[in-house]
Amino acid sequence: MPEPVRPEAPTATPPPAPARTAAPPGPRKPPREAPPQGSRRPARAVWALPPVALLGLVFLYPLALVVRQSLTPDNGGGPFDAYSAVLASHAFREALGTTVWLALASTAGCLLLGFTLALIIAFVPFPGARAVAKFIDVFLSFPSFLITLALLFIYGTVGMANGLWTEVLGGAEGPFRFLTTPWGVLLAEVTYFTPFVMRPLLAAFSQLDTAQLEVAAGLGARPARIVRQVVLPEALPALAAGGSLVLVLCLNEFGIVLFTGAKGVTTLPMLVYGKAILESDYPAACVAAVVNIALSIGLFGLYRGVGKRAGA
Repeated sequence: MPEPVRPEAPTATPPPAPARTAAPPGPRKPPREAPPQGSRRPARAVWALPPVALLGLVFLYPLALVVRQSLTPDNGGGPFDAYSAVLASHAFREALGTTVWLALASTAGCLLLGFTLALIIAFVPFPGARAVAKFIDVFLSFPSFLITLALLFIYGTVGMANGLWTEVLGGAEGPFRFLTTPWGVLLAEVTYFTPFVMRPLLAAFSQLDTAQLEVAAGLGARPARIVRQVVLPEALPALAAGGSLVLVLCLNEFGIVLFTGAKGVTTLPMLVYGKAILESDYPAACVAAVVNIALSIGLFGLYRGVGKRAGA
């Protein structure tokens, strides 16, 4: 006899959880108000006053005195009489031309020599390459007259080269007398300022992807072509920045010209020195100084513009 089917007991469902009621929001703190811009300006102005005052006292005030002296000639003439006399003089035109061609020639020599030496240090493996690169950083701190003195010891009238010549050939005097000429000044400036070109070039070469060089060499490209088509485009910004800096420095170089003893070489800094110290013509010296400052500021603006494009 079949057993009767028992109805299943209903399963007890848990009672629904009571809905959580959000707690009433408490009192919110008011957001902090930023101090008004007007209150920051006086504080910034107070902090800016000491450096501005120091800059004005150390630099701007002497510069203003130079400009004022150039506009007040000793003979009591007009404010621009000194400018007319100096700019029309043969000595000023000769000094300006000498300054410009020496600066341009020295910059070209530094670019050529610096690029060649930087290539050798960066891509030609030889013992001591890293030490040479470190020495370049130290060389930048040397004074310019130190290089001139070294050249005097070698190529001076009684220097090593002339002494060796007289000892070997028995002559009364040696043939090396170019150091007191414009070519000697050019050699000294190229020797001293070349590391200023090499430093940014070595930094640029250190970031160059060597895989490009390996691929170019694997495709059969010669070293000259690799340098021209791969290395040189990457080095152009560093060359431009270094060349602009060297141009500014050569334009204002005084110690090299003075220590070489090149009496026939008169640059704008030497003209300022001669007018102020030797002739006591301070208005003329200040006019030449103002022209030199204007050229330097223009070239420095060029250097900064090129440096920004190069990422310096």
